[in-house]
Amino acid sequence: MVPDGESVEILQAISSETAQAIISRLETEPLTASDVAEAVDTSIQNVRYHLSRLSEAGLVEGVDTWYSEKGREMTVYALTTEELVVQFGSRDVRGR
Repeated sequence: MVPDGESVEILQAISSETAQAIISRLETEPLTASDVAEAVDTSIQNVRYHLSRLSEAGLVEGVDTWYSEKGREMTVYALTTEELVVQFGSRDVRGR
């Protein structure tokens, strides 16, 4: 259950098609921002923007550091949860 006040931030973070594509791609394996950009066919700047928003919403986190062939540090991102359920209102998932 998402604490009150945080649901808006989460909904805003996942509202774009790009953010949804990033989440979908990270479901299969952790990746660097450049790998995500290639997988979802968008710029690395766009991916970094969405990863930042998803991270602020608590949906994505840096889980490792890899090094490029040139020796640059690259953060590896993964989802923080296996399942995201969006619920509106005060009823729980069982309809109470």
